[in-house]
Amino acid sequence: MKHGILIGCLAVAVLTFSSCKKNEMEKVRAFDRQTLPEQIVEDAVAVHSENGRTQLKLTAAYIYKYSKPDAKTVYPKGVDVEFYSADTVSTHLSARYAVELEERGIMMAKDSVVIIDYKEGDTIYLHDIVWNRKEKQIYSNKAVRSVNGKRVTYGDGFLSDDRFDNPVIYRQRGTIEWIEE
Repeated sequence: MKHGILIGCLAVAVLTFSSCKKNEMEKVRAFDRQTLPEQIVEDAVAVHSENGRTQLKLTAAYIYKYSKPDAKTVYPKGVDVEFYSADTVSTHLSARYAVELEERGIMMAKDSVVIIDYKEGDTIYLHDIVWNRKEKQIYSNKAVRSVNGKRVTYGDGFLSDDRFDNPVIYRQRGTIEWIEE
C-alpha cells in the first residue's frame, strides 16, 4: 500500500512537472516570436549610393531588424547619418534612438537629435524628427533651437527636403545675437 501511494505521488509529480515545463516552453516561444529581433547587427555602417555617388552613410552601434508583427528596424543605441553632396558631407544627423517603419517609408529619430548643416553653418537641436522617404521630407512639430555662429533662433517646428536644401523653422519666437565683450 505504501508503495502504491509513493508511486501515485511520483506519477502526479512527474505529470505536474512535465505540464509546467510544456507551458513554460510555450511562453518562451511566444516571447521569442513577438519581442525578439530576427537579426541583430553590431557596429554597423551602411552606405547608400546612386549612380556611383554616395548619398548617405549610416552608422549605428546596434541595429535590430523585426518582421513581425510589423516590419521595422530599430537603432536602440542611436544613429549617425551623413548626407553627401558632390562627394562631400553636407549634413550630419545624430540621435540617441531611432526606428524605421519600412512599410510606411518613415524613419523617426528621438532623444537629443542634432542636425549639422555644413553648407549654412547651422546646428539644429530637436527632441525628435521624422524622415518621410516617400515624400522626401524631414520634419518635426516640437521645439527647435538653431545656432549659427553667434545667432540663436527658437521655433516650434521644422521642415526640410531630405537633402536639407531648404530648411524652415516654423513659428520662430526670436533670434538672439550673442555679443562678446
